[in-house]
Amino acid sequence: MNQERLMQVLLAPQISEKATWVADKNEQVIFRVASDATKPEIKAAVELLFKVEVEAVQVSVVKGKQKRFGRSMGRRKGWKKAFVSLKPGQEINFVEGGAA
Repeated sequence: MNQERLMQVLLAPQISEKATWVADKNEQVIFRVASDATKPEIKAAVELLFKVEVEAVQVSVVKGKQKRFGRSMGRRKGWKKAFVSLKPGQEINFVEGGAA
């Protein structure tokens, strides 16, 4: 896989109350990823950027919400979320900006 593509796969970490709970309970990290990203690409991108070992990747597609603009209805864009399981002893710390 080429490096430029891997740099564009991960968009942002998903930091929320649920994401923090999942990270503590299941030792997973949640990322917002490109909608055409595959599991092997996500795994390679996390390993490249954060210098950690990935055990597994689960992917979920979040459907966009319906919104109103005056009288007309519109729809927000859907996006893809990746749950990345790290191997035991591995950790990603976003506060310090990278692998711990």
